[in-house]
Formats: sequence, C-alpha cells, structure tokens
Amino acid sequence: MVWSLALWFAFSRNHYPTGKDLKMTISVKTENRRDIHQEVTNTILTQLEKGTIPWHQPWQGGASKGFFDLPYNAVSSNYYQGINIILLWCANINKNFNNAEWATFKQWSEKNETIRKGEKGSMIVYYDVIEKEEDNEIKKIPFLKSYHVFNRCQLNRYEPQEEQPKEEVIPLVQRLEIVDSFVENTQAVIEHGKDGAFYRPSEDKIYMPSVEAFQETATSTATEGYYSTLLHELVHWSGAEKRLNRTKGKKFGDNAYAVEELIAELGAAFLCAEFDIATTQKGDHANYIAGWLKVLKDNKNCIITAASEASKAVNYMKQLNL
Repeated sequence: MVWSLALWFAFSRNHYPTGKDLKMTISVKTENRRDIHQEVTNTILTQLEKGTIPWHQPWQGGASKGFFDLPYNAVSSNYYQGINIILLWCANINKNFNNAEWATFKQWSEKNETIRKGEKGSMIVYYDVIEKEEDNEIKKIPFLKSYHVFNRCQLNRYEPQEEQPKEEVIPLVQRLEIVDSFVENTQAVIEHGKDGAFYRPSEDKIYMPSVEAFQETATSTATEGYYSTLLHELVHWSGAEKRLNRTKGKKFGDNAYAVEELIAELGAAFLCAEFDIATTQKGDHANYIAGWLKVLKDNKNCIITAASEASKAVNYMKQLNL
C-alpha cells in the first residue's frame, strides 16, 4: 500500500524493456515465421471485441486486490513495463487471477514452486538485437521476441483462501494527496475553468474543468474521474518537444494522433493502477471501444508502440518527483 509520496518512490519497481527504437523493428525469418506484433494486437482485440477495455478497472472503489495492480516479477520484484502490463492484465481478465505476481517456469522452479498440471503460461514480449552488416558497418537491429510467464495463482501450493489476506484500504482522500504531490512536482502549468480537458502545446499548458464538473460513473467516483483525466493530460504534457519530444498528430483521425491518444490513455491507466484510483470512462462505451478496434486493426504496431511510450512517460514524470 502507498502511505506517502517518498515511500511510494522508495519502493517503486521499474522493469525496462529491451531495445533502442520501436520504429526500427524487423521480423526474424524462421521456417514458421510468427508475427508477434499481430499476436499481441489480437490479444487486445479479443478483449475489446468482448466489450472489455483491458486497461480500465471494471469496478468502483477500494483496492484492486491484485486484479488490476501493476504486474511484477516474483524474483526481481521489478514491475513489467509497456505492453506487458496490458498483456498480463488481459491474462488476469481471461483466467480470473487476483494476483499481480508473475515468473517464468524456471524462476518458479528456483523458488521451489511447481506449476499445476495443465496450466498454460501467458505470453509477454521483449526486444532482442541482431547484428547486420551494411556497407562494412555492423548495425544492431532490435526485433520482437516472446516468452511465457505463470501467475502465482497457477502454482500447486497456491491456496486462494489464504493468498489474499485482508489489507487496510487507504482512504481515497489520502491516496489523492499522493497524486496531488506527484502532479505538483512535475511543475506542469494547469488552468481550471474550461469546458473541456486538453493540453495546448503552443502554451505548454493543461486546461481542466473544475472538479465540480465531473460526475460519478459506474466505475469511478467524480473525484477519481477528475484525477484520471488530469493524469491523461499530464501524459500528453510529457510529450512536449522540450521533454520526451513525441510525434504529435496534426489532425483528429490521423495515425500519429491516434497513437498519441492511446499513449495518454495507457499512461494514465498505469499511473491510476499505481495510485490505486479508478480510471474514468471516456464518453459512450460502445463508441469508445469501436474507435480503438479500428485503430488497432488498421495498425498492428500501434498498441506496442503506444504502451512503450506510455511507460516512458510515466518513468519520466517519476524522475521529476525524485
């Protein structure tokens, strides 16, 4: 549980993905070549087609009890990053796991744990590098690889009734004090009183409605709606030229615009998971899902790129808080 901003960062565990540049990827030729980008995208599409948004906590209030906590490795205690967060959240949804602890078969074995017979692992990915000679120069080119991990719920010694002891739920007001400190330490300029929430690059300023303008929904309180929206805009703010310098779309509907919007959605979801606050629903549920279905079907690389950039944005803002 998070008790103070200093304690939160003291125990924050970061698991960085391998590879230099997501835009420089190639497929490795094998006899049976896999399209891992498409496999990852299909995992997300499957959830969206069921009407589930895999980066939104589907209930309101209290701690997530492991289901939507940030997944971490049982050996290193490092948080998984980027698309692996979404993939493992999808696995939790599919298999109804209520634990955020994961490890490979070998890692569990080293901890004297065994996997139950018939259990299947969940795919996560990372970037490896191959060397290619061009014009007498060796170039290192990243490519996507996959492996499988198992949840603690899949272990032979797992006892559901004993695995999740009741923990004291920190009051929402106390959790939001942590968020306030986090936002303040970024030194982002925020102006309230506008009809909508948006980041204006020309002014390097975030505009927000007043807190009173937000309404309670089935999955979040009005206050959580305000803060999850603010974190969304803060992720946009992180992409300014003088910060992470992300490519922005020029108009609504173009690919770069869609990727940037997904970066902000995922970045806000990652932060909400760490702060233990609910994400807010964006407009009509069916239209929201339909929009992302189209984006992901049109571009199989979009979700991996966006998730990686979202983690970079979160880690950048954490550095501002140190």
